Amino acid sequence: MKIILELFGASRDFSEKGHIDFEIPKPILIKDFRKVITDYLNDKFNGNTSFLQIVKNSAFCSEENEIISDNYKITKSQKISIIPPIGGG
Repeated sequence: MKIILELFGASRDFSEKGHIDFEIPKPILIKDFRKVITDYLNDKFNGNTSFLQIVKNSAFCSEENEIISDNYKITKSQKISIIPPIGGG
């Protein structure tokens, strides 16, 4: 199944396209999808610790625009958004 990871905020630096496409062979929990994303970033950006921290601290959002937990199971091809924390002062 194809998961399109839509990038927002600081995660937009992960790709010039504004999204990353992943081909996942079976249903996957968000907590496991985080690992897939970090593996991708490790390969593409040589372990950029800032990028890895963004993934670790980000929330994820479903196609229905609902924040989803790490126990949410992706069971079909769909778009999932990564929503990094926003700092300010």
